[in-house]
Amino acid sequence: MRGLVAALVTAGGLAMLGATPAAAYGTRYPFCIQGMEYPGLSGCTYTSYEQCQATASGRFLQCIENPYYVPEGVPRRNRGHVRPVHPAYPSY
Repeated sequence: MRGLVAALVTAGGLAMLGATPAAAYGTRYPFCIQGMEYPGLSGCTYTSYEQCQATASGRFLQCIENPYYVPEGVPRRNRGHVRPVHPAYPSY
């Protein structure tokens, strides 16, 4: 029984190593393809709108701008947790 548990824990750990964080996915390219084949923002791999349109041509797909794309050289915003300030208790 311990061997089975150890095998499952090991398999789960190895599976987690191969997973990419959701926030990092799809931020490198400015255009995404969407449709039944590419749900959500899973097809953000196009460097130009024309390139995306050529791929979508003749299929039930559409191209959109990637809302999470940040061009090279542009600093990213700090997406850390911001503590709300209560009006009665101002922060000093």
